[in-house]
Amino acid sequence: MKIPVVRNILEVNDRIAKQNREIFDRSNLFVINLMSSPGAGKTSLLEQTIERLKDKLDIGVIEGDIQCSFDAERIAKKGVAVTQINTDGACHLDGNMIREAMNQFDLSALDLLIVENVGNLVCPAEFKVGENMKAMILSVTEGDDKPLKYPLMFQESSALVINKIDLLPYVDCKVENIREAVSQLNRDIAVFEVSCKTGEGIDQWVAWLEKQVWDGKINAGQ
Repeated sequence: MKIPVVRNILEVNDRIAKQNREIFDRSNLFVINLMSSPGAGKTSLLEQTIERLKDKLDIGVIEGDIQCSFDAERIAKKGVAVTQINTDGACHLDGNMIREAMNQFDLSALDLLIVENVGNLVCPAEFKVGENMKAMILSVTEGDDKPLKYPLMFQESSALVINKIDLLPYVDCKVENIREAVSQLNRDIAVFEVSCKTGEGIDQWVAWLEKQVWDGKINAGQ
């Protein structure tokens, strides 16, 4: 059972996230909360995704890090709108941080806003930011035991991107073990096997994401 102060923090955050979502919906904007542990490949996947979608969708990115702006600088080179949030020690982004950052964008000019959360396999799953969906990345270098060790991330996500499959011959990780464990936690999750280095599997992920965006915009307009 969570102690009251933790429950109250989550309840307050949920209210702010709900307000964020209402703002996003009024702009007919699809928002994805992208999560992973540090080094799994969030920024690399974003670069690949933006390259394939920037001529089809107007994209904005909110970069979350404890310190520095390295990732935001990488994304800015792709020619999309980006802003940086430094949490100064906090291990996740929350609704209030996103509320402040969204003011840096003309939301009505965007189709897709991607929030790259702080690298962490625990906290980001608990804090909503106003997203339409959560997605997460797991690199094969992390091992195939992570779904059962950190189940909430997998239960909360609509998509799982298994990254760095080009390294499978060199690591002790079996993708089938990941898939089996994840299916026990979340039967509706979409799973993609990709390599951001070689580009393998990226097109399938991008096609799925693009469909979610357009379906979300159509539903919002009804």
